[in-house]
Amino acid sequence: MSVEILSRIQFTLTVAFHYIYPPMTIGLGVLLVIMEGIYIKTKNPLFHQLAHFWTKVFGLVFAIGVATGIVMEFEFGTNWAAYSRFVGDIFGSALAAEGIFAFFLESGFLALLLFGWDKVGPKMHFFATCMVALGAHFSAIWIVVANSWMQTPAGFHLEKITKGVHTPLPSGYIVQAEDLGHVRAVVDNFWAMVLNPSSMERLTHVVLGAWLTGAFLIISISAWYLLKGKHQKFAKASITVAVIFASVTSILQMVSADVTARGVVRNQPIKLAAMEGVYKTEEATPMTLFGYVDQNKRETIGPKIPGLLSFLSFHNFRTPVLGLNELPDDAFLAARHPGMSTGELAKIRPTYWPMVGATFQFYHVMIIIGSIIFAIAFVSLLLLRNGLLFRTDLPAVRAFLWVLVFSVLGPQIANQAGWFTAEIGRQPWIVYNLLRTSDGLSRVVQANQVVFSIILFALIYILLFITFIYLLNKKIQHGPDDDEGHHTLAPGVDPEDLFSKQARA
Repeated sequence: MSVEILSRIQFTLTVAFHYIYPPMTIGLGVLLVIMEGIYIKTKNPLFHQLAHFWTKVFGLVFAIGVATGIVMEFEFGTNWAAYSRFVGDIFGSALAAEGIFAFFLESGFLALLLFGWDKVGPKMHFFATCMVALGAHFSAIWIVVANSWMQTPAGFHLEKITKGVHTPLPSGYIVQAEDLGHVRAVVDNFWAMVLNPSSMERLTHVVLGAWLTGAFLIISISAWYLLKGKHQKFAKASITVAVIFASVTSILQMVSADVTARGVVRNQPIKLAAMEGVYKTEEATPMTLFGYVDQNKRETIGPKIPGLLSFLSFHNFRTPVLGLNELPDDAFLAARHPGMSTGELAKIRPTYWPMVGATFQFYHVMIIIGSIIFAIAFVSLLLLRNGLLFRTDLPAVRAFLWVLVFSVLGPQIANQAGWFTAEIGRQPWIVYNLLRTSDGLSRVVQANQVVFSIILFALIYILLFITFIYLLNKKIQHGPDDDEGHHTLAPGVDPEDLFSKQARA
């Protein structure tokens, strides 16, 4: 395999494994704020117990997430040096902001969160919890901003560096192979770069996905406790908070998905056509529910709903969605391949398409899993509302609780599928319509070096994942610390009665 393919595999491996953990910390952080906030307001020791236990889980996830995230920073310099030189002014500012506003804020208050339960007052500890949760969100903000700029570049100009002289290049300048190492993107307007056309809608979508990841982690572990008859009051309170939170977040995510998809329609029509497997532009464009793409025949096989894709894209049933056969247009191609005839341009047009089959499948996996998550959240809420979710004596409820145990995988799969859709759908560009992925590679890295690093990373990540599962299972088996002084019940107070009143409210 080529160095490009191997380097992409390496980066995919490291990012995909790292991306298991940040969504959990972001989601758990919000839920810790909710649980500890309820404790501050009600003084119910049960919610102190909830916050204390889930903080331990948060700490474990945070530690593994930090360890797995460092590698990517080095890969920009080792495998993607040409890309790093090209976008250093932009990417560097976003990563610096992430370090200042996110990492230091999150890690600065983490010690208070983890070890300050008996060292500071409840309000100060709650403040530390809020700061850690805010830091986790700041991290998502700056990483998504940087990635969104790669999808929809804005707020910059190109300049050429020749013998130390920096010469601004005209708008619309097309980067040539001989420019690599001499041309770079420079920030014109920091806030235009941050608020690029896709950043806010993509950030919302990512953060809501992270909230669902944290919620379903709590739902999964709590359902397991209910099935095993362990820590019942703790599990009932935990799953109640998480189910309500997941139900609200699911609705918000549906709205966000619509906004994000219409943003892709405006900004990246080739990606949209690949996501939906649309080759032919036609009025009342149908949407394929599931199936596969026959790339040789340039058609998508599967059940279709006429006009649905047009409606979702433009909010009417007639407007056609542009197909791949017309994308990119002849003017775009002619500017990059001067002198070619229309027929010759048509032949090279597919080289500007992503892997259509892979983009289609990952996108539809995300949609299907997201719909299942939505359904599970609302069935859980319905059962909770009607007092049936905790009826472990009913076979149907026990079967559904087992579904909840494994539901923790749903948001993880949807997050990964969504990320693969976004990144594969952007190809062949590493910076959309500006720098090709093949041009962003380091020139000195050899294939055998990348293969060796892939094997090494795979072994280390397998070890880390085994360690994570072992430690998480150990915490789950141990359960909450019922015997700690802060968690004992006040005389005459039954927290399950308080929980029942809260659930009915």
